[in-house]
Amino acid sequence: MTPDVASAARKSMAQLHRAPEPEVLKPLLARAAVTPDSRNRIMSESLGLLADLRAAQGKGWVNQFLQEYRLNSSEGVALLSLAEAFLRVPDPETADLLIADKLGDADWRAHTGKSNSTLVNSATWGLVVGRALVGEGDQPSALRRLISRAGEPFVRQAVGAAMRMMGEIFVMGRTIDEAARRMKKPEHKGFTASFDMLGEAARTKADADRYFRAYVDAIDAVGADPAAGHSISVKLSALHARYEVAQWDDCVPALTEMLEALAVQAAGKGIALTVDAEESERLEMSLDIIGTVAGLPSLKSWDGFGMAVQAYGKRARPVIAWAGALGREMNVRLVKGAYWDSEIKRTQVEGLSDYPLFTRKAATDVSYLACARDMLDAPHIRPAFASHNALTVATIVEWAGNSRDFEFQRLHGMGDGLYERLVREHGYHCRIYAPVGGHRDLLAYLVRRLLENGANSSFVHQLADERLSEAEILADPVVKIAGVGGTRHPNIPLPADLFGAQRKNSAGLDLADQTTLAQTVQNLRASAPPREQDDLTRRRGDAEEAVCAAAAAFPAWSARSVEDRCAIMERLADLLEENRDALMAICVQEAFKTIPDALGEVREAVDFCRYYAAEARANLHSIELPGPTGERNTLHLEGRGVWATIAPWNFPLAIFLGQTVAALVTGNTVVAKPAPQTPRIAARAVELAHLAGVPKDALILLPGGPEVGAALTADPRVQGVAFTGSTATARKIARSLLEDDNRPIVPLIAETGGINAMIVDSTALPEQVVADVITSAFRSAGQRCSALRLLLLQEEIADGVIEMLQGAMDLLIIGDPGDPRTDVGPVIDQAAYDKLMAYRAHLGGALIKSVAVPADGLFVPPTLVRLGDIDALDREWFGPILHVATWPAGKLAETVARVNAKGYGLTMGLHSRIARASELVEARAAVGNLYVNRSMIGAVVGSQPFGGEGLSGTGPKAGGPHYLYRFCVERAVSVDTTSAGGNATLLSLDEGSI
Repeated sequence: MTPDVASAARKSMAQLHRAPEPEVLKPLLARAAVTPDSRNRIMSESLGLLADLRAAQGKGWVNQFLQEYRLNSSEGVALLSLAEAFLRVPDPETADLLIADKLGDADWRAHTGKSNSTLVNSATWGLVVGRALVGEGDQPSALRRLISRAGEPFVRQAVGAAMRMMGEIFVMGRTIDEAARRMKKPEHKGFTASFDMLGEAARTKADADRYFRAYVDAIDAVGADPAAGHSISVKLSALHARYEVAQWDDCVPALTEMLEALAVQAAGKGIALTVDAEESERLEMSLDIIGTVAGLPSLKSWDGFGMAVQAYGKRARPVIAWAGALGREMNVRLVKGAYWDSEIKRTQVEGLSDYPLFTRKAATDVSYLACARDMLDAPHIRPAFASHNALTVATIVEWAGNSRDFEFQRLHGMGDGLYERLVREHGYHCRIYAPVGGHRDLLAYLVRRLLENGANSSFVHQLADERLSEAEILADPVVKIAGVGGTRHPNIPLPADLFGAQRKNSAGLDLADQTTLAQTVQNLRASAPPREQDDLTRRRGDAEEAVCAAAAAFPAWSARSVEDRCAIMERLADLLEENRDALMAICVQEAFKTIPDALGEVREAVDFCRYYAAEARANLHSIELPGPTGERNTLHLEGRGVWATIAPWNFPLAIFLGQTVAALVTGNTVVAKPAPQTPRIAARAVELAHLAGVPKDALILLPGGPEVGAALTADPRVQGVAFTGSTATARKIARSLLEDDNRPIVPLIAETGGINAMIVDSTALPEQVVADVITSAFRSAGQRCSALRLLLLQEEIADGVIEMLQGAMDLLIIGDPGDPRTDVGPVIDQAAYDKLMAYRAHLGGALIKSVAVPADGLFVPPTLVRLGDIDALDREWFGPILHVATWPAGKLAETVARVNAKGYGLTMGLHSRIARASELVEARAAVGNLYVNRSMIGAVVGSQPFGGEGLSGTGPKAGGPHYLYRFCVERAVSVDTTSAGGNATLLSLDEGSI
């Protein structure tokens, strides 16, 4: 290794990771530019390649599908959606529903016999038959009536045949032997393959072990004929189910050991092995792993070791420089990138400073060309250029001159025609990236990757669009990007600007960056207050004194302008961000929040401040109402008086401030009672609010237990109560507000818990389900009101999902919430611990999975409970305990009804690939928040307003557009202006208009 070069490259990666896009692109544009003479030669070569591609459209199977079924057409979307799910559906009833859902609205007859491919036409006929059998309009077709009388499941057979053909298109072989035999067919003459053995990442240790064995077997099989020149691609995420930055100390050594074993095996067999690229947050880990294996003395003489680099990443060039400084020959495969949409979304959701990748397709093309030039010039890199873009290929051919000391790569089934002439007539080498595995397992993964590669802006999609000219398809990306000044895509704002002019998004921390995570941990330890309980935790506030002071402060506070109050709340948001480390430290120490949860807590509090300020500014002004001439009618919104806000311990900053800020910004004064378990975080929030400009008597902290809360809500001067907690306590508050016959009827905003169910049908992707279940049920030790309590699996898939779920539970790390490795911390106090442990002891044989926990501390083991019936769970258990039951195929509506019948209505989840299933649940679920194909926690202020119904709360929803109105009184004023002599403005109107 060349230490100075490698160190400089790693430093450059850190600088570029989230640097502004124009700044990153400036040197890339210079590096990717070509001279006018070169441009002419490149265009000539590109036009020839474009002609080759179009002539071969009838040969490349994926190309044929893309040509016949455009990805921006209803048929194209339906086809890929069906392919993603159909083969994993075990039961005929759900398969029929999926077919009807995906095929029912598309015009398949328009595609019959249109393709040059017999395979595509055969698959199309299967879809036509399927469409006929699910019905066209209200009247059943003659074919459908015939099949119905015959009693044969022809519809599933027809569609199943089409999907198996899709599997042939996307997958090289179901086994490595089958794939190797297929590579010997005439159409692959002159090409080699890089076999990739799997699709989804490992979710369990059993998955990782199985994938490792698959790689071992594949190396043995390919190594039996090293002269064929085939190689193996390895995904590190397949070898370790916790391949995460927070688990660096465990996963990096383990993965290094496994990769070393595979590399030694491959070297012994005389074949090449390439480590695939993955999401950007794993880059630094992968470089540590690859660098260690590359430096092993036993592998120095082996020239088959390699890695993939994604050009859409801002760090791509220094990664290539790093690979060239490893002190050995290194194979580098340059790809455009496969996780663009998920990277953009993650950056936005986490409120990070900038994107780790380029937001324009042309910018990625520029980066690719600049990286390609670096690779061609690097003495210790053997380049491999993976592309289906004729312009990219022609540019590399131009830059390489007479050299053939590199290779091109393309995906199996795509790019046919692009490389045949180059390989067979001009001596270039091309390798086919060839997925290997069962169609049922791989098709879902590959379809999602195809949707990425087939996006409207991609070369593959543009090639299939006959409306585009050759000049448009082959436009120079350097010219395109220079023309827009290297700026970001206008429809992809920075995360801070996600909500536009309304408000600034809360700032996050990139906890998937090792340096940031380590610095955050250090900051939290330095910011943590003394662990000794201070006077605040034992103090009992005087409710009467607090309400008296707040009532006296109300006239002055309510008289301040809305703009003034909004500005104060926005200053509070800024102060929260400035004090983020200290606030997070208290959340970790006092509420046992894990580091990601503590960060989320502060961000949500910031979002509440800014959102309610924006809503107040937009909606709390007086409204002029229509009426007859000579009359002025206005509607005013005013504060009610003193509000009591009673917050829970599970969100001791976010909910505490959310309720309080909503009351303050609407002109009310507030007596805020925190949970007795978490008074210090509330006290710090109140201090910051006062510092932001809220008068001390307008916001008064009232610490204490239930007796203080009871005294507060019983005070007749309290004009409203906002409460988050248990249903039982909400009932007590509601009764106390009505006990005094002389007291005004005041509003109660209550958010309580729920028996939150997730319904999963057999079209769902098990890996996605398990990831979302783990997050929803066990994050925050299950102590979220939105947490998953009841998992309802369709009978046909229950055993498999439960097995995977149990394996994923085994990987949970339970311990100190201040340790970044921790997934599940302790429950809040001894009373909660005793209650949950007593329930677990009562479960007996129904408890089917329990995770080991530390002996010391209030750690309740994450637990999986098997229920014999959906109705067996009739109350909420507020902790890391998940109940699972099953439901029969075809009974989705009945299952939703049984969940509704429990009376709670907070959150519900659905995992299904059937759009009509989502529509059914949306129409029938009596819940405040429905989550489809995602986790059930983490509602975002302004995007997912949160709150329940029935036994789960009163509404309106926190973080929603209707919340502030509940804190106001409406006052209408009508003035008769004719009493002073009529409407003088009428006299000024032109007579012709009267």
